[in-house]
Amino acid sequence: MQSGTLRRYLPILEWMPGYNRQMLANDGMAGLIVAIMLVPQGMAYALLAGLPPEVGLYASIVPLIFYGLLGSSRALAVGPVAIVSLMVATTLGTLAEAGTVGYVAGAVLLAFLSGAILLGMGLARLGFLVNFLSHPVISGFSSAAALVIGLSQLKHLLGFDIPRSHLITETIWHAISHISQINPATFGIAAVSLAILLIWKGRLGGWMKGAGVSAPVTDAVSKSGPLVAVLVTTLAVWFFGLNQSAGVSIVADIPAGLPPLALPAFDLALMQQLLPAALLISLVGFLESVSVAKSLASKRRQKIDANQELVALGAANIGASFTGGYPVTGGFSRSLVNFTAGAVTPLASIITAVLVGITVLVLTPLLYFLPKATLAAIILVAVANLIDFKIVRDTWAYNKTDALSLIVTFVAVLTIGIEMGIVIGAGLSIALYLYRTSRPHIAVVGRVGETEHFRNILRHEVQTHDDLLVVRVDESLYFANTAYLEDELLVRVADHPKIKHLVLIMSAVNFIDASALETLETLISRLRDAGVTLHMAEIKGPVMDDLQRVGFEDTLGEGKVYLSTHEAVSDLKPGTKAKAA
Repeated sequence: MQSGTLRRYLPILEWMPGYNRQMLANDGMAGLIVAIMLVPQGMAYALLAGLPPEVGLYASIVPLIFYGLLGSSRALAVGPVAIVSLMVATTLGTLAEAGTVGYVAGAVLLAFLSGAILLGMGLARLGFLVNFLSHPVISGFSSAAALVIGLSQLKHLLGFDIPRSHLITETIWHAISHISQINPATFGIAAVSLAILLIWKGRLGGWMKGAGVSAPVTDAVSKSGPLVAVLVTTLAVWFFGLNQSAGVSIVADIPAGLPPLALPAFDLALMQQLLPAALLISLVGFLESVSVAKSLASKRRQKIDANQELVALGAANIGASFTGGYPVTGGFSRSLVNFTAGAVTPLASIITAVLVGITVLVLTPLLYFLPKATLAAIILVAVANLIDFKIVRDTWAYNKTDALSLIVTFVAVLTIGIEMGIVIGAGLSIALYLYRTSRPHIAVVGRVGETEHFRNILRHEVQTHDDLLVVRVDESLYFANTAYLEDELLVRVADHPKIKHLVLIMSAVNFIDASALETLETLISRLRDAGVTLHMAEIKGPVMDDLQRVGFEDTLGEGKVYLSTHEAVSDLKPGTKAKAA
């Protein structure tokens, strides 16, 4: 394998040769801060997924090492995330009881299937496929999922059981109607945890900067909110015995030691049931991951290889499946913390994995009294930023159809379910795109004054001619829109009986498929029968290459292909040339 190819599949070969002590110090600090954040988050997200807390920790060790070796992003922090955890819970909730052996086995198998899909897509260079999930669809999905996630934690925040439901109205109504069952101690712990998290996240940094504390120390301390909340509430439960005296739910025993290395339980029937969900989890997880990676890379003028990200995330998920974990991807909040904490290479991710491994190996007994209400509060604060109502207003003002796909996705996720909601949203966005492109914008243009510029006659004062029609089509030509184009042109010709020449401006046409080519040939023939000659102008090079291969210029007959609209009009109407500048 050539050196260039090897570096493409092993990005570590690019940054490791120039590695130095300063980079190690930066990566070490970032790795430590992310580990402090990841330990409570990993357990919280496992709880959200319906899994034992240790599964979240297992998913935060080997996957991070694999991504550190294979990922193209220097700052992406991989691990359990809220949306994927919710999708895991939704998928497995109908197949097994949460927390049971069968449920955990399903989560492990789901990680393997997701990893295999991502790895296969990466090796096949299919990274472009995620582009079919538009930004409005993802925004609608994320906002709705954040609401579902937040409401799913009410039972842990309030201290009484709330049945899971697809309808948020049922969840809210059950919580309100049974509010008398609230556990005061649990609610108090949740309130304290939320207060700590919000103060650490929002105001603490400003207070410390005002007190003259150095920026690195301020950043490190302000990111430790989850750890502080865990320490304070765990000590409170232990000291006052709240798990016994007040019925506060705790995580209890977490198995000590590194995760066991084992093959997933391959059950063909279960794999068939999980495959659709695994595909959606893969696509959603990858899209979230690569979006974050690109955003952070652009700040340092670095590049991201989407296909290599698929390979790295695929390997990370397969690693999770062999070590008792569940599906992982790049998380926004942790990646941003990793970036701002100074991570310069993926070694920071490996350092985080080592620190989480040490925690699992020797520190899990200290987490026995950790209240689940604290983990629920961590989840709530983490997903709060996913709810973005401003984007609905902005999208509606800009493009009604995009806003429609966002709103439909949002409502579908809340009322039908996570998987079907995103499928409906994606399907609607594709259908709306096909509808828009099936009716391309067509503009009749004329010369602006005595210049070489041609603009829409409905927007500008321009020169036109009775026997010459110049039309610009603002869309590539394919099977869905050629009939519309043909009808529009024939109607315009019929409305102007003096027309002898029609110039079709092709500057916005990036490709012409076989159906469109046949339609153009038919259009040339029909116009010729009507005494009109079709000409073309401003055809792009690749499109012209395709047309020349099939002898399209011969089909034009007396029609010509012009380099520019100005050249076409000047040739067909010799007395209308623009003045020289």
